Amino acid sequence: MILVTSANGNQGKQLLPRLTAAGLAVRALVRTEASAEALAATGINDIIVGDMGNPAVLAQAMQGIEKVYHIGPSVHPQERAMGFAAIDAARAAGVQHFVFSSVLHAITTDFVQHEIKRDIEEHLISSGLEFTILQPTNYMSPIKLRPVFEKGVFRLSWSLERRQSLVDLADVAEVATMVLTDSERHAGATYELVAPGRYNAHDLGAIISKAVGRPVPVEQVHADTFLREMFGDVTPEQLPHETRVLRSISARNSSHDFIGNPNVLTWLLGREPTSYEQFVRRTYEAYLASGKMLFSTAR
Repeated sequence: MILVTSANGNQGKQLLPRLTAAGLAVRALVRTEASAEALAATGINDIIVGDMGNPAVLAQAMQGIEKVYHIGPSVHPQERAMGFAAIDAARAAGVQHFVFSSVLHAITTDFVQHEIKRDIEEHLISSGLEFTILQPTNYMSPIKLRPVFEKGVFRLSWSLERRQSLVDLADVAEVATMVLTDSERHAGATYELVAPGRYNAHDLGAIISKAVGRPVPVEQVHADTFLREMFGDVTPEQLPHETRVLRSISARNSSHDFIGNPNVLTWLLGREPTSYEQFVRRTYEAYLASGKMLFSTAR
């Protein structure tokens, strides 16, 4: 059986259907009853509800588990401690393979969240567990397309001239499924997951404009704008850790490019990874069909 943590987030929602379609038994760990109900509606019936920072919750979640796919809760102030605790609980439970969803260039520690994930990587490598580490670059995120579809503008919280590499979450989930279904082949590996292309904001705006069929201007906004979009009507003082994370992303990405190489992802998929244009077209079609964004901050 495979345990997926933060299972009702954006990555979990992509991964769980693939695992079940492959005939694998899956247990989901989520934080709230609302997340559990949402997953149950999709056919997931083995669900643990609780705080990942609680050792008793983790011990319960790890019972009978052979493999773990650990997704840290997004910008959570206890993400490091939760990652350490998940690894320790997996080791105590005799888990055979621990797969960690990390981030590209985790050694770039002026990103607050990267430093956290770097520390979790080190803890995992030192744990004695069989492991695989996935290091995706910036996700092609529907939340960044919301202002495009609703207001006709594309916004980033860093310099519009800096370049970034991107990756589709669906491609990441496909690789994760490969790793979890063939642990022996992927044990001990660390994979950088990057799609082709290095884009500044103007490049992305041009691609979006083509996909939606109208000109889309780009603009730079303050990181705190995304804080409010993620967490509602809050102030930076109310969420100091989350504010530090988002502001560190803005500062680093305004002073340096964030780029990677697509070879590893291409080799793993056995095909060309999803392009940004394909992602935008797919997301726009889904938006038109449903009338709402397909994005969640649930855990």
